[in-house]
Amino acid sequence: MNKAGLISSVASKLGISQSAASAYLNAVLESITDCLESGDKLVIANFGAFDVKTRAAGVARNLKTGEPISVGETKSVSFKAAKALKAAISGCEEDAED
Repeated sequence: MNKAGLISSVASKLGISQSAASAYLNAVLESITDCLESGDKLVIANFGAFDVKTRAAGVARNLKTGEPISVGETKSVSFKAAKALKAAISGCEEDAED
């Protein structure tokens, strides 16, 4: 599913127009981005947690020449699924209660 498919799904589940669903989804995505940009962790109960991880600077190798290359510090977003989401995906309901 892509963003357009998600907008259609939200619109049909809520009985609203696709333009309204698009506005809601864009607002949610913008809020998630703002939260992560500020360095906060975002936890959504029964869904999962988004967090920003920092990878330390280091040395890598150029695969063609074999010479070392300096790689700077980078940040990336990590997501850890909640037990309820894992259980829903696997089709196992008893794990969702924990």
